[in-house]
Amino acid sequence: MKRALITGVTGQDGSYLAEFLLEKGYQVFGLRRRTSTPNYENVQHIQDRIEWISGDLNDLASLIEAVRISNPDEVYNLAAQSFVAASWPQPIATANMTAVAVTNMLEAVRIIKPEARFYQASSSEMFGKVMETPQKETTPFYPRSPYGVAKVYGHWITVNYRESFNMFACSGILFNHESPRRGLEFVTRKVTDAVARIKLGLDNELRLGNLDAKRDWGFAGDYIKAMWLMLQQDTPDDYVISTGETHTVQEFVEIAFGSVGLDWKQYVVMDEKFVRPAEVDLLLGDCTKAKENLGWELEVSFEQLVKMMVKSDLEKYESAAKGKEVQWI
Repeated sequence: MKRALITGVTGQDGSYLAEFLLEKGYQVFGLRRRTSTPNYENVQHIQDRIEWISGDLNDLASLIEAVRISNPDEVYNLAAQSFVAASWPQPIATANMTAVAVTNMLEAVRIIKPEARFYQASSSEMFGKVMETPQKETTPFYPRSPYGVAKVYGHWITVNYRESFNMFACSGILFNHESPRRGLEFVTRKVTDAVARIKLGLDNELRLGNLDAKRDWGFAGDYIKAMWLMLQQDTPDDYVISTGETHTVQEFVEIAFGSVGLDWKQYVVMDEKFVRPAEVDLLLGDCTKAKENLGWELEVSFEQLVKMMVKSDLEKYESAAKGKEVQWI
């Protein structure tokens, strides 16, 4: 039985990855940071099958102990301050949690289990003010937020440990990936949650920023499979994971409202408060390398993803109204 240690296991990606690995027969260990109000919503259906270890990515001693206890074959470092908008008012916290913490995790693995295979969650936000379109593994980085800058550090320190210590360390440069488990602060989930509320008469407007921003959106459940595939190869490498398609925020909004028979123009209000200080206008990934080297394929289309998220949010509010427990897709 293979053993995997996942940081950020209660998040969107971590929960899908934990499910996937459990289905493959892995023993899954989840690092959890102590909070006064723990949130296990995304993993409540598998919570008892995950072996929990207390730790903090900014506390090297706790990470060393976590690696010692879990004795992992594979380590997936998914935890971070992952909301771009929050990185401007909290740049130092973002640097600590999204950049320096990667070094801590790599050090813990190097000291205790250097032969373990390591996955680092890199981000398309590293490309920022893009130098070429589409973006691929060799495209220069030009981050446009403290979050993007922190992710660049995490990416290059992973490359550094791979080359300096001969560790099997990979970075997955994942473009935007969404699901019903996406946090409400992210624009996609903000939209689908609002659509559900408006459809059920619980709200009457949705305030958004730049509707023309373009993103390469895929389904998180597809993307976590690419993470796993990276660690099954003979040699470690870095990969862009994307759909190769770009859609505007407005397209997302149109499909979301249209799926419940509503005209988005009657409910969406432009609000300058939600416009970024430095916008990333176009992110489009070239995932040719991942498809050819990993054999990775997409299963969920953009339209299917949007409708899946709206359906889930509708069911959530309808179930809440009936006093039933929410069932995630």
